[in-house]
Amino acid sequence: MESLIGVKLGCLFALLALTLVCGLSPICSKWFKIDAATGRHRRVLSLLGCTSAGVFLGAGLMHMTAEALEGIESEIQKFVGQNRTRTKGNSSNDAGSAFVQYPCGELVISLGFFLVFLLESLALQCCQGAAGQSTVQEEEWGGNPAFDFHTHESLRSPKQSPFRAFVLLLSLSFHSVFEGLAVGLQPTIAATVQLCLAVLAHKGLVVFGVALRLIKIGTGARWATSSILSLAFMSPLGLALGMTIAAGDSEGWKGLAQAILEGLAAGTFLYVTFLEILPRELSSSEAPLAKWGCVAAGFTFMAFIAMWA
Repeated sequence: MESLIGVKLGCLFALLALTLVCGLSPICSKWFKIDAATGRHRRVLSLLGCTSAGVFLGAGLMHMTAEALEGIESEIQKFVGQNRTRTKGNSSNDAGSAFVQYPCGELVISLGFFLVFLLESLALQCCQGAAGQSTVQEEEWGGNPAFDFHTHESLRSPKQSPFRAFVLLLSLSFHSVFEGLAVGLQPTIAATVQLCLAVLAHKGLVVFGVALRLIKIGTGARWATSSILSLAFMSPLGLALGMTIAAGDSEGWKGLAQAILEGLAAGTFLYVTFLEILPRELSSSEAPLAKWGCVAAGFTFMAFIAMWA
């Protein structure tokens, strides 16, 4: 038991260290600042951004959505199975079968998508009369232009708001907590190490992509660093929670609530990926095939990692 706890503590520090290194290195390096880049340097940064977009696409579809669907389905089947043992009536069995066949996981993910859509629409509606691109960011961040856009950006509208950057960080934070929770709940050393390696394999690229995203929309260094720091502690927090409840169980409403939150986080992540990240990276007509190749490469890597995650 002590050796298992030691391995989990090692995984905790590994997750924290990797997230900090991959997240803070682009922020601390001037090479990644696209507003100061020209020529080939700028093209390389643009292709790197497309690769990170592919990573986000793969993380959303192959990891977050897949895990949410699997978790919701298993929890619903467990819930229906428990009810069947308590009641033996045919009507309840038929109702339970219909409930299991309904795409509940897809519904929860869609609700997460539309929840962010609604919140952003409300923010834009309330700030409709304000000026330019500073509207949403000043309302949502207390007048502090922590997320500011540069004049060279090709997509400039109130809809390209810092709210989406906040949603991206929030959804990834939820997902990171659940990843750490899964590692902390593993009963053996082998299972803990295997799952931790799978998380580490894609965690670094995702956090690196988040840092690039924050730099590209003009986030101040102080806010970007704070965002990465908060994101870095999410997986260790989840792992610590998993260790504390490893002796308990995840039956009943606790497991179902966790699966639903994961589904909502997946829906919000898909919203940001398809309506913010991919459109901005592919807005320029320069080197379209190269951009497609970079997006496909990022997605392929995440799909490959999904074999173990």
